[in-house]
Amino acid sequence: MGMSNALGLTAAQTKMREAGVNQAAIDVFSHYYGELEAGATGLILEETIEPLTDPTRLDGVEVDDEAARAALAKTVIIKLNGGLGTSMGMDRAKSLLPVRGEQSFLDVIVGQVQRARKATGAHLPLLLMNSFRTRDDSLEALAAHRGLAVEGLPLDFVQNKEPKLLVDGLTPVEWPQDPDLEWCPPGHGDIYTAILASGILDALLEAGFRYASVSNSDNLGAVPNARIAGWFAASGAPYAAELCERTAADRKGGHLAVRKADGQLILRDTAQTAPNEMHYFTDEHHHPFFHTNNLWWDLEKLRAALTERGAVLGLPLIRNTKHVDPTDKESPEVFQIETAMGAAIEVFEGATAIVVGRDRFLPVKTTNDLLVLRSDAYELQDDGALRLAVRKAPVVDLDPAFYKTMAEFDARFPHGAPSLREASSLTIKGDWTFGKNVVVRGTVVLQDDDGQRNAIANGTLLDGVVMEG
Repeated sequence: MGMSNALGLTAAQTKMREAGVNQAAIDVFSHYYGELEAGATGLILEETIEPLTDPTRLDGVEVDDEAARAALAKTVIIKLNGGLGTSMGMDRAKSLLPVRGEQSFLDVIVGQVQRARKATGAHLPLLLMNSFRTRDDSLEALAAHRGLAVEGLPLDFVQNKEPKLLVDGLTPVEWPQDPDLEWCPPGHGDIYTAILASGILDALLEAGFRYASVSNSDNLGAVPNARIAGWFAASGAPYAAELCERTAADRKGGHLAVRKADGQLILRDTAQTAPNEMHYFTDEHHHPFFHTNNLWWDLEKLRAALTERGAVLGLPLIRNTKHVDPTDKESPEVFQIETAMGAAIEVFEGATAIVVGRDRFLPVKTTNDLLVLRSDAYELQDDGALRLAVRKAPVVDLDPAFYKTMAEFDARFPHGAPSLREASSLTIKGDWTFGKNVVVRGTVVLQDDDGQRNAIANGTLLDGVVMEG
């Protein structure tokens, strides 16, 4: 270990301690710092894995109704809410974005939980894992919903934070113009450290809860589900992941595979795939199922595994290279040491997976996704889930030069989304602003290269057209 790096780790540990980060999180960070320094890249090579080809399917299992109800009655709903929507130009919780009229993602999630409570009689506590940047806003938004909190349980816990490290030298980056940017969350794999160290895991078990249904707050498909809860409880597994069948549109998402060395199920993400092996990763026929990041945990078995291993579960490292200020490509390059929540499939003995319907996976990563969800191609159903109102979701491709950030996007759709119910695809190149009650039908392409703004008038029907600005 070179002198400079010993100093780098010590400087990072000191910085974390001074910021009040708990010791368990410092231990975990130190473990990964050691791996990073030893040259670990976190890559999982194709020759070391085999595709997962025949997982259990929810539509093929028998679940007793009574057992399903009993399992849901002991289930807590946990949402990962640490994301800032930086890829959409936001600096606050992505879940606070309006997604249906005035309702935000969080409002829709609360509706799902409250409807499931009414329909099943289950307590269904809702628990957010916030980051230090999303906490205040999100709790304020939840406060508007009466009767949400379950007695004796909080509405959130906070994920840890760690210093971003300079690629050059592995020392904590200094960025005086915005010291907040010197920190990052340690990826959502931190949920295990955070739920244990915060005392929340013990509190849930003491209150009589046994299972957790965990998902991203930007995925409005992951509604409380008694059937999956019943299947999971009966499986006796400590941990299960929901999978969906991959289509050509799912080339980005992580997938499960079987490690040849020991037959263990593992998760592989894009950041863990070698650039020259991406063609295997993106081939939906080669790896036919993707990982939704909807997880189920047995809280007792989770606590046993965490206490036995100390806080360091040993999840595989993900080394992410970014700029300290993500909006400024001239700012120094940093490593963010991350782990993925779903990678825990390889550390819990007996962990399993189940293939669920595509309606349980509706992530919003870009303004393209958001436009479709805001449109009439989706409808809010009785259980509070957003589901497709048409056979196939329209494909939207907006010009990133004019629609990438929320500010740009909202300025160009001031009256909300056009009707996309009869659309197969909408492709926009250049700068186009939409009036109200615009209808898109079939395959529509709007093209303009001269940089002038074009307006689509109120009430326009765009029917299978290619329009030049």
